[in-house]
Amino acid sequence: MNRRRAVSLITAGLAAPFVSRWAGAQSAWPEQTTVPDILKGSGEVRIATWGGALQQAEQKAYFEPFERLTGIKVRALPGADQAKVKAMVETGNVEWDIVQLSNGSIMNLMKSGDYFERIDYSLVDDGVGKEYRSEYGLEMLVWASVMAYRTDAFNGAAPASWADFWDVGKFPGSRALYGIGSEHPELEFALMAAGIPADKLYPLDVDKALASYEKIRKSVTKWWTTGAQPPQMLTDREVVMTTVWNGRMAALQEQGVPATICWNQGVARRDGWGVPKGAKNKANAMKFVAYSTMAIPQARFALSIPYGPVNEGSFKYIPPERTALLPSAPEIKKQLIQYDYDWWIANQDMAVAKFNKWLLG
Repeated sequence: MNRRRAVSLITAGLAAPFVSRWAGAQSAWPEQTTVPDILKGSGEVRIATWGGALQQAEQKAYFEPFERLTGIKVRALPGADQAKVKAMVETGNVEWDIVQLSNGSIMNLMKSGDYFERIDYSLVDDGVGKEYRSEYGLEMLVWASVMAYRTDAFNGAAPASWADFWDVGKFPGSRALYGIGSEHPELEFALMAAGIPADKLYPLDVDKALASYEKIRKSVTKWWTTGAQPPQMLTDREVVMTTVWNGRMAALQEQGVPATICWNQGVARRDGWGVPKGAKNKANAMKFVAYSTMAIPQARFALSIPYGPVNEGSFKYIPPERTALLPSAPEIKKQLIQYDYDWWIANQDMAVAKFNKWLLG
C-alpha cells in the first residue's frame, strides 16, 4: 500500500457527506457581523479542500463570510492531497496556502521532513479545545465511525455496545462491516466486542481482533467498501446492523427510515487545516485558520453538514435537535473513543495486511 496515501485516513469518511435540510434554512443561521482587526487584510488565500458537498458547506460557512468580513479573497481548490504537499514543498512551487488533511497525515509528513508552518495560536479563539490543537495543524471538524441499526428489528430492544453487535442470539439478523480496501479496519470494534475496555484499546492487539472477527464472520453478509453502502443496506433491509460513518446517517433519519445510531463505543476522528511550508500567503492563511474555528463559523458549518465543531462556544448557536447529531456534542463526545493517530501511522501497513489476509482466507 502506498503509505502516503494510506495515512490520509479521513478522506473516505468525508468524500460525499450528506448536506442536511439545515443547509437550506440559512436564514436561521447565526451571522458573524465583525471580526477582530488582526484578522483583516487584503490579497488572497488559496485553500485545497476535498471538494464536493464538503466544500459546498465550507463555502457558505467559512469562505463567503471570511471574504466579506476580512477583505481577503478565498480561492478554493478541490484536490487536497498530502503527496502533493510534499511535492510542492520539495520543489519550492507551493500552490496552496492551506490544505485540508487529517492531523495524522500532517504528523506523518512532519516525521520525514519540514513540510508545514507552525500554527499561529495567538490568533485562535480560546473556545477551541486543546485536544484539537497541534503544533502544525488545527483541527476543525469531528466525525465518527459508529454502529447503526434498524429500530424495528429487535422488538423494541436496542443494541448498546459492540458486544451486542456481536451477539447474534440476542440481536438476530445480518450484519455489515468495513471490508477489503479499508485503510482503517475496524479493529477497535472487534476488540471491544471481545471485552477489551475502551481505555485499554491501544496499542491494538491485531491478532485478538481477528479472532473476535471470526466469531461473527458467518453473520456478516456484506463487507462494505464505500460510505454509501451501509445506509442503503439499512434502507433496503439487507442488514439489521452495520458500521457506518455518522455523516451518512442523517439522510435516512430525515427521510423517516426506522434506523438510528448507537454512539456508545464509536471512534471519533478529525479533520483540520495545515499551512504548507513556504506558503505564499502565510499571514492570510493563519487568519483564515483562526476565523474558521471561531464559534459562529463552526456553528454554521455544523448546521450545514453533520460533523461536529471543535469550538465549545458553537453549541449555543446550534439547536438541540441538531446537536444530537454531532460527534463533538458533550453528551456524545463522552461516549466515543478518540482515534489514536500515532498507533495507526506506525502500524497501518501491518494491520491492513493481516486483516486482508484473514478476510480473504
